[in-house]
Amino acid sequence: MNDALAVHRLHFAFTVTYHYLFPQLTMGLALLLFVMKSAALRTGDERWNRAARFWAKIFAVNFAMGVVTGIPMEFQFGTNWSAFSRAAGGVIGQTLAMEGVFSFFLESSFLGLFLFGEKRLGPRGHWFSALMVFVGSWLSGYLIVVTDAWMQHPTGHAVAADGSITLASFWGLLLNPWGLWQYFHTMSGAVITASFVVAAVGAFYLLAGRNAENAEHARRFVTVGVIAGVLACVLQILPTGDAQGRMVARYQPATFAGMEGLFETQAGAPVALIGQPDVAKQRLDNPFVVPRVLSFLTYRRWSAEVKGLSAFPPEERPDNIPLLYFSYHIMVGIGTLLLLVLLLAVWHLARGTLFASRPLLWTLMLAVPFPYIANIAGWMTAEVGRQPWLIYGLLRTQSGVSPHVSAGNGLFSLLGFLGIYTVLSILFLFLVYEQIARGPEGEHAAEPGVAAPVALGRG
Repeated sequence: MNDALAVHRLHFAFTVTYHYLFPQLTMGLALLLFVMKSAALRTGDERWNRAARFWAKIFAVNFAMGVVTGIPMEFQFGTNWSAFSRAAGGVIGQTLAMEGVFSFFLESSFLGLFLFGEKRLGPRGHWFSALMVFVGSWLSGYLIVVTDAWMQHPTGHAVAADGSITLASFWGLLLNPWGLWQYFHTMSGAVITASFVVAAVGAFYLLAGRNAENAEHARRFVTVGVIAGVLACVLQILPTGDAQGRMVARYQPATFAGMEGLFETQAGAPVALIGQPDVAKQRLDNPFVVPRVLSFLTYRRWSAEVKGLSAFPPEERPDNIPLLYFSYHIMVGIGTLLLLVLLLAVWHLARGTLFASRPLLWTLMLAVPFPYIANIAGWMTAEVGRQPWLIYGLLRTQSGVSPHVSAGNGLFSLLGFLGIYTVLSILFLFLVYEQIARGPEGEHAAEPGVAAPVALGRG
């Protein structure tokens, strides 16, 4: 903790990890809200509108938390990482500014219309506002992801005589092939999170035995959640996960070897399902491997050679191989289990037995934390794997920190963030609990012209 670099890295790791608890639900839920509004417009069934109103309120709370926790991260570019900002600001400033000016204002403006303008907009106008919330949310995700992708695989830039990095091609930055695959992989992960949240709330209502009207909403939530979730899980594996993994193997081979726990270069390399990397002895302890599969998945040839960590000098290897290895395997392991749960749920849904299967409903409800864990582990894999580079091949992490901000200053502000975020977490959980406790039937009671003693009683 006396090392300023370590403190700055820990500080940003905490703020970005906490922040990403919220955008992944926002981006995924934006799509599902649009699906609900589209169903309402197509069928004329008012229950779809009530479902959309219910989830829009949870979306709004989650969106507000994302804004509050996202702003400090951008300030950290100047406070904790000023050398990085000076070197790369001419490039990443483009996409970060576009995210704030275009996508954020698009999403927030139409969210206000969606929440408060339904009567004036009419059915089609309200549907269009849901579409714009979805577009703004996913555009915001793209601009942030492509910023990170440039740090992973820099494109469209030039290095000036003074060492600063300038933008040489706007479209080279915006259409970075690494960013395209990373984006779709990220968004499918966000839909998985939202799908499990929606299905879990529906499962909770069914298990709690709420009134008949609420049970109808619950069945809709579970149905939408498991169908959207299983489709997103498939996309998470193929093509997005596969393509992203091959990108890493091509452009960051040392990272790829660390992810797989591959210490020695091998032809016909196996994939390790489990094991513990021993960096000191350069081996994987207690491995359970499937022969030749890693070579095939990476290069489409069973006998292809895959470089191990020993093929790279120590200073070019990831600086925390155990964390990289376990983050990657946690992501893959949890993702596989979530897909199996959803496939089982879809099978029961097709047979008409899902809503009566209490064990499976309990599983859907209790599984909510795991998509969050898998998504965070995926981002840890990407960011830890890039080390010791802040901008891969261009700027070392140790060269990007603010030279005049001490470890003590960093720790002091980190403790402040811990306290503030604890209070925010309590407030967030309280607001979401209140909305879930009220239930979708509360949206029906709040409609114009409908008596609402319960809603009035709650203030």
